[in-house]
Amino acid sequence: MRGELRHHGRVNPDSLDSITSAYGQLITTRLHVMTWNLWGRYGPWEARGPAIATTLSRVDPDIACLQEVWADEESGQNQAAQLATTLGFDHVYATRSDGPLHSGNAVLSRWPILRSEWRPLPSGGEPDERRTVLFAEVDGPRGPLQIFCTHLNWRFDHSHVRQAQVRAICEFVAGMTPRSYPPILCGDLNAAPDSDEVHMLTGRAAVPAPKLVFHDAWEMAGDGGPGLTWSNDNPYAALDLEPARRIDYVLVGWPKQGGAGHVLRARVEVANARPRLIRAQNAYRIAKNALANLLGFHLPKAVL
Repeated sequence: MRGELRHHGRVNPDSLDSITSAYGQLITTRLHVMTWNLWGRYGPWEARGPAIATTLSRVDPDIACLQEVWADEESGQNQAAQLATTLGFDHVYATRSDGPLHSGNAVLSRWPILRSEWRPLPSGGEPDERRTVLFAEVDGPRGPLQIFCTHLNWRFDHSHVRQAQVRAICEFVAGMTPRSYPPILCGDLNAAPDSDEVHMLTGRAAVPAPKLVFHDAWEMAGDGGPGLTWSNDNPYAALDLEPARRIDYVLVGWPKQGGAGHVLRARVEVANARPRLIRAQNAYRIAKNALANLLGFHLPKAVL
Protein backbone atom coordinates (compact mmCIF):
# COMPACT_ATOMS: atom_id res chain seq x y z
CA MET A 1 0.00 0.00 0.00
CA ARG A 2 1.42 3.30 -1.04
CA GLY A 3 2.14 5.78 1.75
CA GLU A 4 1.53 3.35 4.65
CA LEU A 5 3.91 4.65 7.32
CA ARG A 6 4.76 3.61 10.87
CA HIS A 7 5.47 7.04 12.27
CA HIS A 8 3.27 9.92 13.35
CA GLY A 9 2.92 13.36 11.85
CA ARG A 10 1.84 14.80 8.53
CA VAL A 11 3.41 13.63 5.31
CA ASN A 12 3.63 15.63 2.12
CA PRO A 13 1.80 13.48 -0.47
CA ASP A 14 4.20 14.69 -3.14
CA SER A 15 7.08 13.05 -1.26
CA LEU A 16 5.53 9.59 -0.79
CA ASP A 17 7.37 8.03 -3.71
CA SER A 18 10.69 8.66 -1.97
CA ILE A 19 9.62 7.13 1.36
CA THR A 20 10.23 3.48 2.18
CA SER A 21 8.52 1.40 4.84
CA ALA A 22 10.02 1.16 8.31
CA TYR A 23 10.16 -2.58 7.57
CA GLY A 24 12.48 -2.05 4.62
CA GLN A 25 11.69 -3.06 1.07
CA LEU A 26 8.42 -5.01 1.12
CA ILE A 27 8.43 -8.36 -0.59
CA THR A 28 5.46 -9.40 -2.68
CA THR A 29 4.84 -13.13 -2.22
CA ARG A 30 1.55 -14.27 -0.70
CA LEU A 31 0.31 -16.88 1.74
CA HIS A 32 -3.39 -17.86 1.65
CA VAL A 33 -4.78 -18.94 5.03
CA MET A 34 -8.33 -19.87 5.96
CA THR A 35 -10.27 -20.96 9.04
CA TRP A 36 -13.52 -22.90 9.01
CA ASN A 37 -15.74 -24.54 11.63
CA LEU A 38 -17.04 -27.63 9.80
CA TRP A 39 -19.86 -28.24 12.31
CA GLY A 40 -19.00 -31.87 12.93
CA ARG A 41 -21.72 -34.40 12.27
CA TYR A 42 -24.61 -32.02 12.83
CA GLY A 43 -27.41 -31.40 10.38
CA PRO A 44 -27.26 -33.29 7.06
CA TRP A 45 -23.59 -34.07 7.65
CA GLU A 46 -23.30 -36.77 4.99
CA ALA A 47 -24.63 -34.41 2.32
CA ARG A 48 -22.45 -31.58 3.60
CA GLY A 49 -19.25 -33.65 3.29
CA PRO A 50 -18.85 -33.38 -0.50
CA ALA A 51 -19.83 -29.68 -0.37
CA ILE A 52 -17.07 -29.02 2.18
CA ALA A 53 -14.49 -30.76 -0.02
CA THR A 54 -15.68 -28.87 -3.10
CA THR A 55 -15.52 -25.54 -1.26
CA LEU A 56 -11.99 -26.20 -0.01
CA SER A 57 -10.89 -27.07 -3.54
CA ARG A 58 -12.49 -23.90 -4.88
CA VAL A 59 -11.05 -21.59 -2.22
CA ASP A 60 -7.65 -23.25 -2.72
CA PRO A 61 -5.88 -22.15 0.48
CA ASP A 62 -2.24 -22.82 1.23
CA ILE A 63 -3.14 -23.60 4.85
CA ALA A 64 -6.56 -24.44 6.27
CA CYS A 65 -7.34 -24.41 10.00
CA LEU A 66 -10.47 -26.44 10.72
CA GLN A 67 -12.60 -26.88 13.83
CA GLU A 68 -15.32 -29.41 14.74
CA VAL A 69 -13.64 -31.96 12.52
CA TRP A 70 -15.03 -35.43 13.15
CA ALA A 71 -13.21 -38.73 13.52
CA ASP A 72 -14.88 -42.13 13.92
CA GLU A 73 -12.90 -44.72 15.89
CA GLU A 74 -15.17 -47.59 14.91
CA SER A 75 -14.88 -47.05 11.17
CA GLY A 76 -11.39 -45.57 11.26
CA GLN A 77 -12.57 -42.59 9.23
CA ASN A 78 -11.15 -39.13 9.88
CA GLN A 79 -12.60 -36.08 8.14
CA ALA A 80 -9.28 -34.22 8.22
CA ALA A 81 -7.49 -37.14 6.56
CA GLN A 82 -10.21 -37.43 3.92
CA LEU A 83 -10.06 -33.73 3.07
CA ALA A 84 -6.27 -33.74 3.02
CA THR A 85 -6.29 -36.65 0.59
CA THR A 86 -8.74 -34.83 -1.67
CA LEU A 87 -6.55 -31.72 -1.70
CA GLY A 88 -3.21 -33.53 -1.79
CA PHE A 89 -2.27 -31.82 1.49
CA ASP A 90 -0.46 -32.83 4.65
CA HIS A 91 -2.48 -32.68 7.87
CA VAL A 92 -2.49 -33.01 11.66
CA TYR A 93 -5.46 -33.56 13.96
CA ALA A 94 -6.04 -33.23 17.71
CA THR A 95 -9.02 -34.03 19.94
CA ARG A 96 -9.88 -34.55 23.61
CA SER A 97 -13.45 -35.68 23.09
CA ASP A 98 -14.72 -38.92 24.63
CA GLY A 99 -16.39 -41.84 22.95
CA PRO A 100 -15.90 -43.49 19.58
CA LEU A 101 -16.98 -40.36 17.67
CA HIS A 102 -14.59 -37.42 18.13
CA SER A 103 -14.65 -33.72 17.31
CA GLY A 104 -11.39 -31.80 17.14
CA ASN A 105 -9.12 -29.29 15.43
CA ALA A 106 -7.07 -29.88 12.30
CA VAL A 107 -4.47 -28.09 10.19
CA LEU A 108 -4.22 -28.91 6.49
CA SER A 109 -1.16 -27.68 4.60
CA ARG A 110 -0.06 -27.51 0.98
CA TRP A 111 3.49 -28.04 2.26
CA PRO A 112 4.86 -30.71 4.62
CA ILE A 113 4.17 -30.33 8.33
CA LEU A 114 7.50 -30.64 10.14
CA ARG A 115 6.14 -31.13 13.66
CA SER A 116 2.99 -30.65 15.68
CA GLU A 117 1.86 -30.44 19.29
CA TRP A 118 -1.38 -29.72 21.08
CA ARG A 119 -2.40 -28.51 24.49
CA PRO A 120 -5.62 -28.85 26.50
CA LEU A 121 -7.32 -25.57 27.36
CA PRO A 122 -8.60 -24.77 30.86
CA SER A 123 -12.28 -24.96 31.73
CA GLY A 124 -12.17 -22.11 34.25
CA GLY A 125 -14.13 -24.05 36.86
CA GLU A 126 -17.02 -24.66 34.47
CA PRO A 127 -18.08 -27.98 32.94
CA ASP A 128 -15.16 -29.01 30.75
CA GLU A 129 -15.88 -28.69 27.02
CA ARG A 130 -12.50 -30.36 26.39
CA ARG A 131 -11.12 -27.59 24.21
CA THR A 132 -7.64 -27.67 22.67
CA VAL A 133 -5.13 -25.60 20.74
CA LEU A 134 -3.23 -27.36 17.95
CA PHE A 135 0.21 -26.25 16.73
CA ALA A 136 1.70 -27.16 13.34
CA GLU A 137 5.05 -26.07 12.00
CA VAL A 138 4.79 -25.96 8.22
CA ASP A 139 7.79 -26.30 5.93
CA GLY A 140 7.00 -23.25 3.82
CA PRO A 141 9.02 -22.37 0.72
CA ARG A 142 10.76 -19.55 2.61
CA GLY A 143 11.17 -21.34 5.89
CA PRO A 144 9.03 -22.75 8.73
CA LEU A 145 5.63 -21.19 9.43
CA GLN A 146 4.02 -21.55 12.86
CA ILE A 147 0.27 -22.19 12.70
CA PHE A 148 -2.07 -22.45 15.71
CA CYS A 149 -5.68 -23.64 15.46
CA THR A 150 -8.21 -23.45 18.29
CA HIS A 151 -11.87 -23.47 19.29
CA LEU A 152 -12.98 -21.77 22.53
CA ASN A 153 -15.97 -22.30 24.83
CA TRP A 154 -19.27 -21.36 23.24
CA ARG A 155 -21.53 -20.03 26.01
CA PHE A 156 -22.21 -16.30 26.14
CA ASP A 157 -21.62 -16.24 29.92
CA HIS A 158 -18.24 -17.97 29.59
CA SER A 159 -16.10 -14.94 28.75
CA HIS A 160 -14.05 -15.65 31.89
CA VAL A 161 -13.37 -19.16 30.59
CA ARG A 162 -12.40 -17.90 27.14
CA GLN A 163 -10.06 -15.35 28.75
CA ALA A 164 -8.35 -18.16 30.66
CA GLN A 165 -8.12 -20.14 27.43
CA VAL A 166 -6.60 -17.15 25.61
CA ARG A 167 -3.97 -16.87 28.34
CA ALA A 168 -3.08 -20.54 27.90
CA ILE A 169 -2.92 -20.17 24.12
CA CYS A 170 -0.66 -17.12 24.32
CA GLU A 171 1.69 -18.89 26.73
CA PHE A 172 1.84 -21.82 24.30
CA VAL A 173 2.52 -19.52 21.32
CA ALA A 174 5.15 -17.52 23.23
CA GLY A 175 6.99 -20.71 24.12
CA MET A 176 7.37 -21.80 20.50
CA THR A 177 10.57 -19.90 19.78
CA PRO A 178 12.68 -19.07 17.89
CA ARG A 179 10.68 -18.33 14.75
CA SER A 180 11.43 -16.40 11.59
CA TYR A 181 7.86 -15.38 10.77
CA PRO A 182 4.99 -14.03 12.86
CA PRO A 183 2.76 -16.75 14.35
CA ILE A 184 -0.67 -17.29 12.80
CA LEU A 185 -3.58 -18.08 15.14
CA CYS A 186 -6.87 -19.17 13.58
CA GLY A 187 -10.12 -20.49 14.87
CA ASP A 188 -13.62 -20.19 16.21
CA LEU A 189 -13.22 -18.01 19.29
CA ASN A 190 -16.97 -17.83 20.01
CA ALA A 191 -16.37 -14.17 20.88
CA ALA A 192 -17.15 -10.88 19.16
CA PRO A 193 -14.37 -8.44 18.19
CA ASP A 194 -15.20 -6.10 21.12
CA SER A 195 -14.97 -8.88 23.72
CA ASP A 196 -12.35 -8.90 26.47
CA GLU A 197 -10.86 -12.15 25.20
CA VAL A 198 -10.29 -10.79 21.69
CA HIS A 199 -8.95 -7.54 23.13
CA MET A 200 -6.34 -9.58 25.00
CA LEU A 201 -5.11 -10.94 21.68
CA THR A 202 -5.09 -7.64 19.80
CA GLY A 203 -3.47 -5.48 22.49
CA ARG A 204 -6.58 -3.56 23.49
CA ALA A 205 -6.31 -5.14 26.94
CA ALA A 206 -3.32 -6.38 28.90
CA VAL A 207 -1.61 -9.07 26.82
CA PRO A 208 -1.12 -12.49 28.45
CA ALA A 209 2.44 -12.89 27.10
CA PRO A 210 4.94 -10.02 26.82
CA LYS A 211 5.26 -8.58 23.30
CA LEU A 212 2.78 -11.07 21.81
CA VAL A 213 0.13 -9.11 19.91
CA PHE A 214 -1.94 -10.17 16.92
CA HIS A 215 -3.48 -8.22 14.06
CA ASP A 216 -7.05 -9.19 13.21
CA ALA A 217 -7.06 -9.99 9.48
CA TRP A 218 -10.62 -8.75 8.96
CA GLU A 219 -9.91 -5.49 10.77
CA MET A 220 -6.74 -5.02 8.72
CA ALA A 221 -8.04 -5.88 5.28
CA GLY A 222 -11.74 -6.77 5.27
CA ASP A 223 -14.29 -4.95 3.14
CA GLY A 224 -15.38 -2.59 5.92
CA GLY A 225 -18.52 -4.57 6.69
CA PRO A 226 -19.28 -6.61 9.82
CA GLY A 227 -17.72 -9.77 8.38
CA LEU A 228 -20.38 -11.99 9.92
CA THR A 229 -19.33 -15.59 10.34
CA TRP A 230 -22.37 -16.55 12.45
CA SER A 231 -25.15 -15.53 10.08
CA ASN A 232 -28.83 -16.11 10.70
CA ASP A 233 -29.29 -16.30 6.95
CA ASN A 234 -28.18 -19.86 7.57
CA PRO A 235 -31.33 -21.69 8.69
CA TYR A 236 -29.36 -23.99 10.99
CA ALA A 237 -27.70 -21.05 12.76
CA ALA A 238 -31.03 -19.23 13.01
CA LEU A 239 -32.46 -22.11 15.06
CA ASP A 240 -30.10 -21.22 17.94
CA LEU A 241 -31.81 -17.79 18.33
CA GLU A 242 -28.47 -15.98 18.67
CA PRO A 243 -27.43 -12.61 17.20
CA ALA A 244 -25.47 -12.55 13.98
CA ARG A 245 -21.84 -11.70 14.68
CA ARG A 246 -18.20 -12.31 13.76
CA ILE A 247 -16.68 -15.06 15.89
CA ASP A 248 -14.15 -16.72 13.55
CA TYR A 249 -10.70 -15.21 13.11
CA VAL A 250 -7.41 -15.25 11.28
CA LEU A 251 -4.95 -13.49 13.60
CA VAL A 252 -1.37 -12.73 12.62
CA GLY A 253 1.51 -11.66 14.85
CA TRP A 254 3.25 -8.31 14.47
CA PRO A 255 4.94 -7.97 11.04
CA LYS A 256 8.63 -8.66 10.74
CA GLN A 257 11.36 -7.30 8.47
CA GLY A 258 10.18 -6.87 4.92
CA GLY A 259 6.57 -6.73 6.12
CA ALA A 260 6.39 -10.46 6.85
CA GLY A 261 2.87 -11.22 8.05
CA HIS A 262 1.21 -8.02 6.86
CA VAL A 263 -2.39 -8.84 5.87
CA LEU A 264 -3.32 -7.72 2.36
CA ARG A 265 -6.85 -9.02 2.03
CA ALA A 266 -9.49 -10.81 4.10
CA ARG A 267 -12.90 -11.97 3.06
CA VAL A 268 -15.74 -14.20 4.24
CA GLU A 269 -16.67 -17.05 1.95
CA VAL A 270 -20.22 -18.38 1.82
CA ALA A 271 -20.02 -22.16 1.68
CA ASN A 272 -22.64 -24.76 0.94
CA ALA A 273 -22.30 -26.13 4.46
CA ARG A 274 -22.35 -23.67 7.35
CA PRO A 275 -21.19 -20.16 6.43
CA ARG A 276 -18.51 -19.77 9.09
CA LEU A 277 -15.42 -19.34 6.98
CA ILE A 278 -13.01 -16.45 6.85
CA ARG A 279 -10.08 -16.35 4.52
CA ALA A 280 -7.08 -14.07 4.76
CA GLN A 281 -4.35 -13.41 2.28
CA ASN A 282 -1.20 -12.65 4.21
CA ALA A 283 1.79 -11.04 2.58
CA TYR A 284 4.48 -13.26 4.03
CA ARG A 285 7.49 -11.09 3.40
CA ILE A 286 11.10 -11.43 4.47
CA ALA A 287 14.15 -9.24 3.92
CA LYS A 288 16.29 -9.85 0.87
CA ASN A 289 19.20 -11.61 2.48
CA ALA A 290 21.09 -14.86 1.99
CA LEU A 291 18.35 -16.88 3.66
CA ALA A 292 15.66 -15.32 1.48
CA ASN A 293 17.64 -16.10 -1.65
CA LEU A 294 18.20 -19.67 -0.52
CA LEU A 295 14.53 -20.17 0.26
CA GLY A 296 13.19 -18.13 -2.64
CA PHE A 297 9.40 -18.40 -2.86
CA HIS A 298 7.35 -18.55 -6.02
CA LEU A 299 3.55 -18.79 -6.10
CA PRO A 300 2.33 -20.00 -9.49
CA LYS A 301 -1.30 -19.03 -9.01
CA ALA A 302 -2.55 -15.49 -9.43
CA VAL A 303 -3.24 -13.41 -6.33
CA LEU A 304 -6.96 -12.83 -5.91
